[in-house]
Amino acid sequence: MSYGSVFAKNLFAGKVILVTGGGSGIGRCVAHELAALGAHTVLVGRKAEKLQAVMDEIVQDGGSASFHVCDIRQEEAVKQTVAAVVAAQGHIDGLVNNAGGQYMTPLEAISAKGWEAVINTNLTGGFLMARECFLQSMNKNGGSIVNIVADMWGSMPGMGHSGAARAGMVSFTETAAIEWAGRGVRVNAVAPGYIASSGMDKYPVEMAPMLREMSKTIPLGRFGTEAETSAGIVFLLSPAAAFISGSTLRIDGARPQVRLGWPMRVADAKALARDAIKPFNGFHRATTPKLFES
Repeated sequence: MSYGSVFAKNLFAGKVILVTGGGSGIGRCVAHELAALGAHTVLVGRKAEKLQAVMDEIVQDGGSASFHVCDIRQEEAVKQTVAAVVAAQGHIDGLVNNAGGQYMTPLEAISAKGWEAVINTNLTGGFLMARECFLQSMNKNGGSIVNIVADMWGSMPGMGHSGAARAGMVSFTETAAIEWAGRGVRVNAVAPGYIASSGMDKYPVEMAPMLREMSKTIPLGRFGTEAETSAGIVFLLSPAAAFISGSTLRIDGARPQVRLGWPMRVADAKALARDAIKPFNGFHRATTPKLFES
C-alpha cells in the first residue's frame, strides 16, 4: 500500500522539507505524505529510535528521508541541526514546526518550571527552528514554513500554559510572514482541533472516558484524522498556496463556533456518510489511539 494523498504525484520533487516531531502522530503522517509526493523528508526529534522507525517506513514505501536527533528547546542544538541538514541536502525548502507537548493541570498548580517547559517546547523551540531555517537557507532561496498550533480560541482550560504558547506562535506566524516576505518566504499556521492521533495516548488512562466523549462537542460529530490535518499542512506548503501567508488554517470541525444559547446539532450517522464530511484517511500506516480500541 502507499499513501493515498489527494495531491499530485511529484508535487514536491527535489524539495527538502524538515518536520519536527516527526517520530509519531501528526508529524509522522505529514512526513509520510510529503515523502510520497516526492520530497526528501528530514525528521527531527529527541528520540532516535522513533525517528529511525519512521524513516525506515518511508524508505520501505519508496520515499526518501533522513533524521537528526535534536532538542528544539536548545539553541545551539538547533543551529547545529539546521547546519547539518543544509550541509547534507544543500538547502531547506520547507519547515513543518510540529513538535510540541503539554500536560493537563489547572493554572494554580502549574510551577514556573512546568510553565517554562511547555512554553519552550511549543513556542521558543518553534521560533528557533524557523529562525535558523531562514538564516541558513530560506533567506537565500525562499521557502515555506507551517507552524502547528492548537484550538486555543476561547481559551484552553486545564492547559493554560499550552494555550499561551500556541497563541504566541500565531502572533509569531503573522510577524514572520511580514518580516520574511521580502526574501520569498511564506509563514502560515495550522490549528488542529480534536484529532484522533497517537498523542492522545500520552494522557493519563483515567482521562480516556472524557476524551472519548469529546466528539459530542464537535458540530461535525467526530474526531479529525491525522491525514486530514496533514492535507492542510501540505496545501500550505504547496505552490497552490503561493499567495497565502500570515494565515492560520483551523482543522477542527467548527468546534470553536459552539455557543451557549444555541442548540447543538451534531452530525448524525446519516450526515457523516455524506461525501462533504465523511472522514478522509489516506494514511496507509495510520494507527488507532489505544483509548478508541475498546
